[in-house]
Amino acid sequence: MNKIKYNSEVLHALEHNLPIVALESTIISHGMPYPANLEVAKKCEQIVRDNGAVPATVAIINGEIIVGVTEEQLEYLATSKEVLKVSRRDFAYVIANKLSGATTVAATMMIAKMANIALFATGGIGGVHRGVEQSWDISADLEELATTDVCVVCAGAKSILDLEKTLEYLETKGVLVVGYQTNELPAFFTKESGIEIPIRMDSPLEIAKVLKTKKNLNITQGILITNPIDGKYSLNKKEIDETISNAIKEMEEQNIKGKKVTPYLLSKINELTKGESLNANKQLVYSNCKLAALIAVELKNYEQDN
Repeated sequence: MNKIKYNSEVLHALEHNLPIVALESTIISHGMPYPANLEVAKKCEQIVRDNGAVPATVAIINGEIIVGVTEEQLEYLATSKEVLKVSRRDFAYVIANKLSGATTVAATMMIAKMANIALFATGGIGGVHRGVEQSWDISADLEELATTDVCVVCAGAKSILDLEKTLEYLETKGVLVVGYQTNELPAFFTKESGIEIPIRMDSPLEIAKVLKTKKNLNITQGILITNPIDGKYSLNKKEIDETISNAIKEMEEQNIKGKKVTPYLLSKINELTKGESLNANKQLVYSNCKLAALIAVELKNYEQDN
């Protein structure tokens, strides 16, 4: 079996049962342009530390599973054009061929589970794409949430997706979707979607209690905590919906499909919004890192007391 390589900070945290938050690497290699991607990756790690937990940025480097990348590896992920986008499907291939890959939500969940890390912070999950009736394009992130016991903190599914179908898919798979201090599914760039979430939780401790209970009951699905973007960074819903529609139209005209869809749309939306969407993306990721760290701390405290 391929061994996981930990940096010294993560290894110390695992040995001393300290709170840890996993962080994905696709946002670094495929989600944002350089140098914004490197700036965001470093700041995410620092926010996790500042809120009492240890950051563990996950990637595959030269066929090795890395939990807690070094600064040199972080720079490589942010600048190299050879880094692949790796989901569950690609996992064994990339490792067997000693390639390097940035892990998606699905692959990061897999590795977090292998490393016994309960919390994972990201920007937005993948989901059911618009026009799924023709394309059958459904992100592997959803199936991973259905089968892998990791708590994922996000700002909802990316708003380029069909949010209602994404939520319906998760419900069918038995995945608990929680609105953090909200009754409405966040829509990534905006606080509002108009889609109700049946379960709301208002504190990290409340979430930690559910995670501990879920573990005791041996429930194997993941949990999705949806954390709305701060209102001062939220984009106008009507305007961003129109921008997304225009970006999707251009994408279809260029026949862009598969793994290239999300990076293309995020880049095009950033271009059309003159950088506003990139700033929103940064801010929502920072907020998710903070919340994940607070939950991780409360979970460790609650486990010790109960």
